[in-house]
Amino acid sequence: MNESLFNVIQKEEGRRATFEVLEYKQLPVTSAGSSSSYYAKETGISLKQVRITLRQGAVQAEAGALQFMKGDLGLKSNAGGVGGFMKKMASNILTEESLFKPLYEGTGEIYLEPSYGHYLLLNLNDEEVVADRGMFYAAEPSVQLGVARQKLTSSIKGEDGLFQTRLRGSGFCVLQSPVPLQQIMKIQLRDEKLQVDGNFALLRKGDIDFSVKRASSSIIGSATSGEGYLHVFEGTGEVWIAPTLGR
Repeated sequence: MNESLFNVIQKEEGRRATFEVLEYKQLPVTSAGSSSSYYAKETGISLKQVRITLRQGAVQAEAGALQFMKGDLGLKSNAGGVGGFMKKMASNILTEESLFKPLYEGTGEIYLEPSYGHYLLLNLNDEEVVADRGMFYAAEPSVQLGVARQKLTSSIKGEDGLFQTRLRGSGFCVLQSPVPLQQIMKIQLRDEKLQVDGNFALLRKGDIDFSVKRASSSIIGSATSGEGYLHVFEGTGEVWIAPTLGR
């Protein structure tokens, strides 16, 4: 591929796999897809793409995410029999992600569908991350994908839904993000409390408990403060928030 077409803006490299986020240089407006190209040019938004290079490695991705691949690569389903199928069906319905996640194996390059959205590369080291629903995009098979169930009061008052996506293990993964990496604040907590007014938290990792509480200890106090409910993170770990989200 012509490397002069883009810049590599994020990169994570391991022994068997390299994950990169490519940002295309300014593209001319063409008749095909002209409206999106024109909007991107006027707003300064760049087209991005995830490239995964495997060296006798493997990666699982969202169904339909592949654009093209080259090299000695094979493709198979990772449904895992009837029991695995039912478990994955329940999990993916709850987290708004595709039921089947193709597994690519071998040596070569995989290019996922380009997008005007944003991507986050994470390198997990025997740890767990809980992310918003629908953020998962791709990961090494050593990273297990599951469901994190929220407290009922938190899901109703926080408008986050009852379930979120849980990533657990060691390896690289790619998440889709509503904002670029530069607009994300990574807040460290050491047996502390973080209170957020609004749905700006994208993910959390570590030993952190999540709940939704009133901004004041009394109903009258909450009403007069104008804040209502706050998202509360307590414990030790890291919370990623996007203060510019919705601005």
